[in-house]
Amino acid sequence: MMLFKIAFRNILRNGRRSLMTGAAIAVGAIALIMFGEYIGYMVRGIETGTVRGGGHMSVFHKGYFEFGDGNPAGYSISGYRKVMDLIKNDPVLQPMLTVVTPHVSLFGIAGNFAADTSKTFLGSGVVPADLREMRKWDAYGTFGAGSDVGLSDGDDSRGIIGKGLARMLMLCEPLKVDGCPKPKKIEEKSAATEVVAAAPSVDLAELAARDRPSNPAANAASEPHIDLLAATATGSPNVVSLIVTQARYQSPKQIDDMYVGMNLRLAQQLLYGRGEHRATAIVIQLHRTADTAVAKVRLETIFHEHKLDLEVHDFRELNSEYNQVIGMFGAIFVFMAVIMGIIVLFTVVNTTSMSVMERTNEIGTVRAMGVRRSGVRRQFVLEGLMLGVISATAGILLSMIAAYWFNETGATWTPPGESSPIPLRLLTSGVAGFQGAVWLGLVFMATIAAYIPARRAAGMNVVDALRHV
Repeated sequence: MMLFKIAFRNILRNGRRSLMTGAAIAVGAIALIMFGEYIGYMVRGIETGTVRGGGHMSVFHKGYFEFGDGNPAGYSISGYRKVMDLIKNDPVLQPMLTVVTPHVSLFGIAGNFAADTSKTFLGSGVVPADLREMRKWDAYGTFGAGSDVGLSDGDDSRGIIGKGLARMLMLCEPLKVDGCPKPKKIEEKSAATEVVAAAPSVDLAELAARDRPSNPAANAASEPHIDLLAATATGSPNVVSLIVTQARYQSPKQIDDMYVGMNLRLAQQLLYGRGEHRATAIVIQLHRTADTAVAKVRLETIFHEHKLDLEVHDFRELNSEYNQVIGMFGAIFVFMAVIMGIIVLFTVVNTTSMSVMERTNEIGTVRAMGVRRSGVRRQFVLEGLMLGVISATAGILLSMIAAYWFNETGATWTPPGESSPIPLRLLTSGVAGFQGAVWLGLVFMATIAAYIPARRAAGMNVVDALRHV
């Protein structure tokens, strides 16, 4: 107990220097904790956005993950409704499930022949009611209420497109999209263009015209619409018309320039024609992300028991960018922690070294009175430990106050793929373990830093120390 009392008094002997050293440690604690809480919130926000849009897991026909993008019709799930019933009625999975919904991915050519333009598209067919339910998932309270999906359950002919695709198909003005530049008029045609134009090809305009009578609502002159061409499972061309209700930005830009969102039934009509309407994937959303691993194992067991040629991939496997972003945040935090650790190390070393120089005579006196080298070393290490404990504790408390203040400011940001801003906050719940780790790390660095000059103090010659001026 006496050692602690002496160590505390020695810290107060030069209050200004101790205050500056303690401030450096406290600022390091504040910076690390607030940045860590920011990263925690961002990670949960990215996870929420990913799960809201694509669920926790997706079930595919075996081989789709490797080859399905090139041949979605060939790697589709036959009898997908029976598979969905099998999943929904499983007693193990049932308590975990939020949404089980089919999905169709396809690609083809989108044309706006009123403006004589066309562009390759990447289509997504969903059940609007299920997508709306998925958009409500907010396990961490980061997003709030789900936004409108822009699709109708009762009208298959309506859909949405990316803002980039609207720009390329000259639909910015009908859809009231701001900031769309107009392309330069190309007056001259090269010889290569004329050769391509003269070559025989499938006339998308004629196919679209043949299809329009079967879908008169899509030809309403008052509403913008596009015609979509894709190859069916048999390889024959198929065309449907889509009324475009709005354009929404999709992230990244490459997707925004190609995206078409439509009702599942229209996507199936386009991709499968008169054949069996299948699904390219079954999307599964759970109540908790923590159940993903258990649910995945259970699904694989069910498919094996029923001899179904299906496979399961979770959202981390399907979104490589997710893992890259999480890794990037982790690397930035580690880099910042190393910098803060070096600052604390040199600050405490400098402070303790100055204290050793000022107390050289005292060191010689206590050594002459019989105090061992280990006792001198212990005294200075204890001072560094106490300085670290006091400063790190103050930093933790100040970071909590600062985080509360920041969360009350009402700051917002717009995540990728979202059209409206959401609250920007620091994660303040469930971070006690993280705060404790930061506290221990800073105290450890302060203690190690004090040990370096403490060892030099313990190694002083008694006679030289006594006659030091």
